Amino acid sequence: MATVVRLAKEIIGRRRAMVKSSRRNTEPTTRRGSWYDTHMAAASRAIAQRIPLVDLVLEIRDARIPLSSEYELLRKFNSSSRRIVVLNKIDLANRSQTKEWLSYFEQNNCICYGVNAHNKDSIRQFLNFLQSRVRELRKKDNSFTTTLLLVGIPNVGKSALANSLHQIGRTSAAERGRLKHATVSPHPGETKDISSLKIGSHPNIYVLDTPGILPPEISDDEVCLKLALTGAISNFFGGEKELAQYFLTILNLSEEYKRWSKFIHNENEITLTNHESDCSSGFEKNLKQRRQYPTDHTQDLMVNDVRQTLFEIISSFDGNMEDEKDLRRLIEAETIALQKAFKIPEELYNEDGHCKVAGKLLNLYRTGRLGHYTLDSIT
Repeated sequence: MATVVRLAKEIIGRRRAMVKSSRRNTEPTTRRGSWYDTHMAAASRAIAQRIPLVDLVLEIRDARIPLSSEYELLRKFNSSSRRIVVLNKIDLANRSQTKEWLSYFEQNNCICYGVNAHNKDSIRQFLNFLQSRVRELRKKDNSFTTTLLLVGIPNVGKSALANSLHQIGRTSAAERGRLKHATVSPHPGETKDISSLKIGSHPNIYVLDTPGILPPEISDDEVCLKLALTGAISNFFGGEKELAQYFLTILNLSEEYKRWSKFIHNENEITLTNHESDCSSGFEKNLKQRRQYPTDHTQDLMVNDVRQTLFEIISSFDGNMEDEKDLRRLIEAETIALQKAFKIPEELYNEDGHCKVAGKLLNLYRTGRLGHYTLDSIT
């Protein structure tokens, strides 16, 4: 962990030097606090006015960064009985560490729940949990309408969660014909207004989906990197190369890549079998896929090539990963090798190639294709 922190500070230092240099001739496009515009300031005020008026506040956090994705505006409201911390995207986080975080919040007298907004079973269980909480609030009279406020930083999945709850919670064909959806986007800052969606009847339960809000200033450099890596801050460092290096640092110091050994071994056996049969339909299909999508980094064949490349380089590395110079050397070797794995044209085996590798690598990380990582640690 100490090595990750040191490398993170070095990455940020290099980026700051680049930004400082660019300021001599041009206005920088990214700087600390540049995400906090007038729209976000206005949304903050609107949300603060609604918090005292709703029945429950659901603070949505990214399960990969349970602390770094804290919604700081709630620090002013101390009613823990009316707040539920929801760790979304548990499918992208380390499962055992998610359990530890859930226990951590419970031990600190904070109601916490883990959910995957894109999994129907997970949403059903979460909706049952919410309905039981509402029944506790409405023991005497079920006729009241209960309002839940979803809040959180950008890109933690508030709108996706609101839509999923709405879909699962609808109870009649009449409601089904009048569905209203919240805007869902992989880019932070897409939700502009507060919208209301019904998720339950008898009693009536509504969720208010709100824009993502970040604090005006984030003093912790490592928190900034984590937010940028998970997509909460868009293009915070003005380029993807530094974020890709940060991810490779995390990957190299984790045990995640070791899980690819058996998978790669099995894939190689399948490939060998297909090669021996030569005319088998499966082999022809794989060749056809490679011809049709030679640069599609999301197809399974290329993802497997990326995993195999990283596994082989890390496994054969003879340096000390706790040594920053050795770790930088490993990251450089990985970046060069990934140009071939991602089918980057040889004429771009330079700075442009590195940039393309960075963008594709970050996409695979953010969609969980390169493993499951929890970036925040309890201790």
